[in-house]
Amino acid sequence: MKIKINGKKLLAKEGETILDVSKRNGIHIPTLCYHSDVTIKASCRVCVVEVNREELLPSCSTKVQNGMVVETDTSSVRRARKINLELLFSQHQEECHDCIWNLNCKMLDFAKEYKVKINKFKDRKDHYPAYRFGCSLEFDSSKCIDCRNCIEICKEQGVGFLEMRGKSHLREVFPSERKDKDCVHCGQCINHCPAGAFEAVGEFERTEKPLKKEEITLIFQIAPAVRAAIGEEFGLPAGFNLMGELVSSLRQLGGDNIFDVPVGADITTMEESKEFLKRTEEGGLPLLTSCCPSWVRFVEFYYPEFIPHLTTVRSPHIILGKLIKEYFSTKKGVDPQELFLISIMPCVAKKHEIEREELAENGVRPVDYVMTTRETGRLLKKNNIKLKGMEKGRTDDPFGEASFSGVSYGASGGVMQSAIFNIIGERVQFKKVSSGLAEASISYKGRNLRLAVVHGLKNARNALEGLKKDPKRYDYVEVMACPGGCIGGGGQPVPTSESMTKERRAGLRKASEDKEVLKAKDNPVVKKVYEEILTTEKEISRICHTRYHEASKTPLYKNKRNNK
Repeated sequence: MKIKINGKKLLAKEGETILDVSKRNGIHIPTLCYHSDVTIKASCRVCVVEVNREELLPSCSTKVQNGMVVETDTSSVRRARKINLELLFSQHQEECHDCIWNLNCKMLDFAKEYKVKINKFKDRKDHYPAYRFGCSLEFDSSKCIDCRNCIEICKEQGVGFLEMRGKSHLREVFPSERKDKDCVHCGQCINHCPAGAFEAVGEFERTEKPLKKEEITLIFQIAPAVRAAIGEEFGLPAGFNLMGELVSSLRQLGGDNIFDVPVGADITTMEESKEFLKRTEEGGLPLLTSCCPSWVRFVEFYYPEFIPHLTTVRSPHIILGKLIKEYFSTKKGVDPQELFLISIMPCVAKKHEIEREELAENGVRPVDYVMTTRETGRLLKKNNIKLKGMEKGRTDDPFGEASFSGVSYGASGGVMQSAIFNIIGERVQFKKVSSGLAEASISYKGRNLRLAVVHGLKNARNALEGLKKDPKRYDYVEVMACPGGCIGGGGQPVPTSESMTKERRAGLRKASEDKEVLKAKDNPVVKKVYEEILTTEKEISRICHTRYHEASKTPLYKNKRNNK
């Protein structure tokens, strides 16, 4: 069909919206509540356009019709957008200095474009509370603009912890008080909130605190998915690999040593391979991966009957953190209390993971602090470090060089592929069954082993329900809570969408292909670790393995605000 937008004749497809056609043809229409990953709700009304010179309609939800005439920038359109923005600001408490959208805020950009007085109306939510879900997530309901994206994505994740109460303009998003509902810290609410109402605990407020500690050895370790996303904080395309530049930047911040988490992933692969083979002989299948702390929390709270099936192998940054502290303690004589180890992660659930009591030994935790990709970008900018212009640096020995398999952990399928590759020496071809689920089977010692790779917790829930009905449906299952795996994590730069995770995945694949060593067991660093540190089964168990337990509902902390 044919339509006109701003006097330009365009071809449109049946079922497309005005916004779809405009985006495809490079015509700018401002959007706020719109997100490609969730259903269209047309709640913010910032994308209104004039249709057939008669009425103002939201372009995100209005389907095109043959002969339709659209204007995107008339005086009436601009006036409507200005009013809508003023009303949105009246229900949004501004704290721009510590917002995840800082320096990239569409609300402020639109306010400038449409000459909006952001304080024209009194903030009607200035008394709304702020919630903290454990040690990972914060939700400030005074910043919420009621788009409901968070509620939808939480439900899409198979959790449904966020709910809506009230009627009409008095509606309020709030965490569920039901005993059978709990947050699993995936952080997808952060990625899909256009107003910065969600953030990680301590995000931005605490980023420089560890750097000010005196008389310590400051150590950073970098997760694989970070290298393919950190550039977005500096205006570079998704998938642009800035690992070398990030290493140099962290040294400039005061990092004494920089290590690569994929080395820990190689150790995880070694131990998980052994556990899988042992279970194929002795029983205990299916084996479920446990690298993703949000997934582990999901199992511990919602499906505790599957806890015995979780691999006991610790996640890569926990293993590497422990190895680093063992190395500095035994080889360099440094008191572990004088080490401060920061993991740079694409994940907010890692903040929860490092607090698990069973990971500490004699009061010393493997990792002292988790900093998200966003926090790292903000910290670098605050210290005037221009990442994209930095000289490429190298990570330090003895934990600096990972294999192809170790780097691939950053995307869905990486854990499974690494373990099977380590066992049979061949890459496995997975067949996509549905969005978020892929399957494969291999023959090993005369036995057919069925494998599954799952990302997104709703898909994980479906997989577990399937295993309830047929325990032999799969022998080995990898699960990542976030869409696309760690590259789509809740600690990654915003905005995050399915298309951006695909670009990050491509960038991560390219980064992994640069590695000379393919399999974990062929990595010289791994061989040396087993020769010098992981010398006995007792030491392997102490450093590389853990336990899980049924979880109760996380305490919910609620802070009230005073009327201003």
